[in-house]
Amino acid sequence: MATAFSGREAVSGRQERNYVIQTLRHVDFALLASALALALMGIVMVYTATRAQLAQAGISPHYYMERQVIWVFLGVALMVLVALFDYHLYQQWGYYIYGLVVCSLVGVFVIGTHVYGSQRWYHFGPLQLQPSEFAPIGVIIAVATYCSRRKGVLEFREMVAILIIAGVPMGLVFVQPDLGTAILLGVSLSIMLVAAGVRLRYLLLLLVSVVTVVVLALQAHLLKPYQMQRLTGFLHPNSGLSSYNYDTSQAKIAIASGGMSGTGLGAGSSTNGLFVPNQQNDFIFSAVGEQLGFLGSAVVIGLFGIVAFRTLRAAQSARDNFGRMVCAGALAFIGFSVFENIGMTIGLMPVTGIPLPFISYGGSAAFAFFATVGLVLNVEMRRFGRR
Repeated sequence: MATAFSGREAVSGRQERNYVIQTLRHVDFALLASALALALMGIVMVYTATRAQLAQAGISPHYYMERQVIWVFLGVALMVLVALFDYHLYQQWGYYIYGLVVCSLVGVFVIGTHVYGSQRWYHFGPLQLQPSEFAPIGVIIAVATYCSRRKGVLEFREMVAILIIAGVPMGLVFVQPDLGTAILLGVSLSIMLVAAGVRLRYLLLLLVSVVTVVVLALQAHLLKPYQMQRLTGFLHPNSGLSSYNYDTSQAKIAIASGGMSGTGLGAGSSTNGLFVPNQQNDFIFSAVGEQLGFLGSAVVIGLFGIVAFRTLRAAQSARDNFGRMVCAGALAFIGFSVFENIGMTIGLMPVTGIPLPFISYGGSAAFAFFATVGLVLNVEMRRFGRR
């Protein structure tokens, strides 16, 4: 009997090793390499965009770059950790993850730091954490968990339940205020509803409701004055260089000066002259456009295209509804962030403060986007695994 037990144990061990090997064989190296290439490019861009500013302030020119290296390193570690656990565990923990995100959004009003009229951050010594950056992940996992536990086409009452699930963090983010992330959550939710197969008439009803709420909000002046001025500046870009379209105007000048091949790393006059505010964060793409030109910008956008294509492929090949929904939400989260950030830099979208994935400076954003890629890698690695 001992021999038989040992034999079964050996077979089980071989099966486990074979499963691990099979899983690792399906790592999406194109997605992984594209995300890492963007992060490395981001480190270089953060350095070239901030060294003149830091030198002028008498601070080491490597200050932001060194911190960004740390954020990227920790983000990659988080991505690997998220990818290692079978993604079905996240389905089991879905509502707990969602609850943790909601609690962190509530807690920021109690013990968070108030900066520039917004209350969005926790400070832990030198570390600054923005919980709204993780809100899309919490919503994606919670909505995917809810939808995966329903059979057939989602009915109206189930869509209402999904809207409530997403609406709580959206409301908390909106009142921080962080309008950009609230919009990002809404876009991600919309794509997930389409992926979940919600009836077309319900989607049209939702669209009409959203438009009505936006109009009423504008009429009731629920937006902050600076948010209204940003919207007005976007709608009337030639009305004068107010403080709310100055940033975009300078960013467009920087990109235009890059021409076809760029001015070269660290050689941009707009970047070195400190003409573009927040260039290491919201307007990092202006540094890309000026220093690397059209060709370098095309490479960056091409890398984002690979990330989007591989995420879409993961959604199409996912072996269950939960994996498909997670990848759909991840595609919306990353894709709209890229579209909005680059769009506001070149004047095609209003300024909302959404970072450029993997490239903009900041730890919270790096952690959130790398964790999202980890989820996609997780689903892709296990599409041929055991059920």
